[in-house]
Amino acid sequence: MGKTYINGLGCISAQKTFEGVFLEEFECNINENVLPVKTPVYKDYIPPVAIRRMAKGVKNGIVAANLAMKEAGVENLDAIITGTGMGCIEDSDKFLKALIDNNEEFLTPTSFIQSTHNTVGSQIALGIQCKAYNFTYVNAAVSFESALLDAKMQFDTDESSAILVGGIDEMSEYTSKLFKLSGFIKADDDAPYQVIDSKTKGAVYSEGATFFTLENKKTASTYAEIIDVDMVNTLTVEEVQNKMKYFLEANDLDFKDIDAVVLGYNGDVEYDIYYKSMAENVLKNTPQIYYKHLCGEYNTASAFGLWVASKIIKTQGIPDILKINAIEKPEYKRILLYNQYKGLDHSFTLIAKC
Repeated sequence: MGKTYINGLGCISAQKTFEGVFLEEFECNINENVLPVKTPVYKDYIPPVAIRRMAKGVKNGIVAANLAMKEAGVENLDAIITGTGMGCIEDSDKFLKALIDNNEEFLTPTSFIQSTHNTVGSQIALGIQCKAYNFTYVNAAVSFESALLDAKMQFDTDESSAILVGGIDEMSEYTSKLFKLSGFIKADDDAPYQVIDSKTKGAVYSEGATFFTLENKKTASTYAEIIDVDMVNTLTVEEVQNKMKYFLEANDLDFKDIDAVVLGYNGDVEYDIYYKSMAENVLKNTPQIYYKHLCGEYNTASAFGLWVASKIIKTQGIPDILKINAIEKPEYKRILLYNQYKGLDHSFTLIAKC
């Protein structure tokens, strides 16, 4: 079995995460139900003539990918694997609106071409002239984990030595209105918006792009090793504990061997019970971490969670803004991540200190 090491990170989110820092500066916004993304200067990474034709999800993905590759010192890739739940939804909205406004006539194809879910992966490949394996997973809230599992399987079978893996999603004004009508996003009059101990349904949403340069060897920039990834579509609250137990046992571990757990709390009182039941039982003596109060909810927000976990293992410290409880460990060797969305798409990711 080959090894899978995280050797480079790139993250664009609602926080200032694109400068390589680990939440030394942060903004805990409890007054907005759709968090705006903090963006870099795009022209520092993308030719200005190309920027105007790109949707924000594409721009954020390209920048995050460049940051991850630069940190790892990698120029040649064996694969580019992306995950996205909504794809380039802003361009989809533009195309459909033009379709209606123009009675299905005189349409320019640009928005349609750029609205496909694999746009980000293809634009990254074009930018670095990579003709290798390029695949995009669109599996709702496990889109990123699907991409991560694909990459790990390639390393396990010694098929690749360097792979770029990322999760990208964007939010448009029109989509946010639909999400509010459906109750996915918390109501405008529910502020302030809390994540822990929330009493309301829905979540605070956002968008983002997080990329990881994975390699089969350790380097000076290595953050952690990816030990295992698993996904289950449907679980009851009672079944989660057993599934997590089996996942750890498959890796010769028990709950006591986990030094910290990263949980995907998003403030939806109806579904955060999945995390709370674990936190109050088998994980009650484990340092507990949450992150969606900083990055918001979106289909690939769990990629931001992996970014957080990777930083914790490398820095060997947990910023207070991420802590659910006050429990600390002298060393963070193994971190378990658990995420779900509306009781579906449960994912388990285990990483370890090298």
